Amino acid sequence: MKIPFSPPYIDKAVINEVVDSLRSGWITSGPKVKALEEEIKVFSGAKEVLCVNSWTSGAIMMLRWLGVKAGDEVIVPAYTYSATALAVLHAGAKPVMVDSGTDFNISVEAICNAVTPKTKAIIPVDIAGFPCDYDRIMQLVNEPEIHDLFQASSPVQEKLGRILVMNDAAHSLGAYYTRNQRTGCETDIAIFSLHAVKNVTTAEGGAICLNLPEPFDNAELYKELRMMSLNCQTKDAFSKSKAGGWRYDIVGLGMKINMADVNAAIGLAQIREYPELLKERKRVFNIYSEGFADCDWALLPPSVDREKESSYHIYALRIKGFTEEQRDRMIDEIAKSEVAVNVHFIPMPMLSFFHSLGYDIKDYPQAYENFKGEISLPIYPQLNEEQLQFIIKVVKKAYCKVVNNDSLL
Repeated sequence: MKIPFSPPYIDKAVINEVVDSLRSGWITSGPKVKALEEEIKVFSGAKEVLCVNSWTSGAIMMLRWLGVKAGDEVIVPAYTYSATALAVLHAGAKPVMVDSGTDFNISVEAICNAVTPKTKAIIPVDIAGFPCDYDRIMQLVNEPEIHDLFQASSPVQEKLGRILVMNDAAHSLGAYYTRNQRTGCETDIAIFSLHAVKNVTTAEGGAICLNLPEPFDNAELYKELRMMSLNCQTKDAFSKSKAGGWRYDIVGLGMKINMADVNAAIGLAQIREYPELLKERKRVFNIYSEGFADCDWALLPPSVDREKESSYHIYALRIKGFTEEQRDRMIDEIAKSEVAVNVHFIPMPMLSFFHSLGYDIKDYPQAYENFKGEISLPIYPQLNEEQLQFIIKVVKKAYCKVVNNDSLL
């Protein structure tokens, strides 16, 4: 039985929405992008939402808007995908990596220990779709001793008056932070990824959620950032295409990172179905947890903690006591049955580029502990009971094979 890791969910509604875009004669930024922004805004509870062409470009733009520069620091977890730190570097600042907790997410204690007068932002990451402890993080940046350390070096920083918290919500569209509050509105800024493997996709894309406190006006900021995402051009292509609407101006140094309507069409169809798709992802997640519940070697991933609930984006199974080499052999055994699995993530200090910058995995022991035994299992709505039971059987068999082979050595 051949089981892919993460195929996109493409049904008739998605195809019809894309075809409608193609037939409309307008395929770049236009009405479907605006409609998707409104859908995500309502779904997440964010004050404003701007769609762009990727999470990474959105994060770079927001850090540039914040006014970070060489010498400034942005705190990120060592255990995340590289884009979190690469965005900081592209914006001109230094990523300060900190360790994780046992739930995969950034350690609040580690954040506290890493704050300096150079700290301008914190980017927590909702690993696998399970929200970070944002109450504590938002309390932290407002604590007198942390607040007093802050030194503004741009007009935006002066206006905010404290460290910015920007949630890397790439995995967590649809997660609950509280019973009545989904992710996307619990920090100053949150950015969802709409990449091909995400719960809701536009093939490539991202959605910036704006929730800045007074005196910021999020509606006005949306207009400013929308222009910034279009090279700071005063008219978008849709407006310029109208009769007599050709004249425009360039009013700043922007970026070209807008989302196209043909991409937004995919996400627009999916997000309308997302409540049901989310239930199916939860079904898959729970079947795995039931299947491995009696395995004393299996560390099951977090899904619910009081009012917090995951978006069920990744099923991050960890094998207790395994070395990295044993985990890799177990993946090889699973592959023999044509079940595709993955690893989320290789901690950034283990990647050549970041290691060359002086980051060392020895400084992040929990991040390495989380990584060395982690195997991500397929999780998507199309998986049926027979396929899921097959995957569980294959994983258990692979574990036994590795353990038995090692016992013979």
